Amino acid sequence: MVALDAWLPDRVRVVPIWSWYVAAAVVLAPMAAVSAAPASAVWLRIERTVTLLFIAAVTAAIVVNLEVLTDAIVRHAGSVSGLSLLSSSVAIWTSNVLVFSLLYWELDRGGPNARASDRGIRPDWFFAQMGTPAHVPADWRPSFADYLSLGFTTATAFSPTDTMPLTSRAKLLMLVQGAISLVAIVVVGARAINVLGS
Repeated sequence: MVALDAWLPDRVRVVPIWSWYVAAAVVLAPMAAVSAAPASAVWLRIERTVTLLFIAAVTAAIVVNLEVLTDAIVRHAGSVSGLSLLSSSVAIWTSNVLVFSLLYWELDRGGPNARASDRGIRPDWFFAQMGTPAHVPADWRPSFADYLSLGFTTATAFSPTDTMPLTSRAKLLMLVQGAISLVAIVVVGARAINVLGS
């Protein structure tokens, strides 16, 4: 996500690039501590809190970047090149997929640690594998790839595909992700293609 933000033009980026490197270091430090001491409940809580704060900051930056791009399209149509708009649209859309995939991974069934320990927390999403237990291993749990697929399909199809939301918060998160993706693709991406085509 830091690399994607670095890809944005300076006029679109809302925070200095160095701040994302600091944020990445702050997020990675508790992850390293959890890897070094996996049984530490304190580090697990710190890691989860820091990750959720990072997700909130990235989501806010995505929304503000999208607002800046939309403003540039509306008020300064000739000052932004089509290639700049297209690359910005792709970077924002990809960040949207990654950040929401990480959020889904952190929230569903209490997060990765709760899923691994089978705490019995109710799921936020119903994966297709859950409906066909005869065709999957008995100890099947969703992996990050499943949440990445959920994030990608939500951002692409603007709706659930093979994974259905079961809770109100899951539905609202998918709604927000779809709305961000819709603006990134329809408004910014379409304008970029229009500029490049003329």
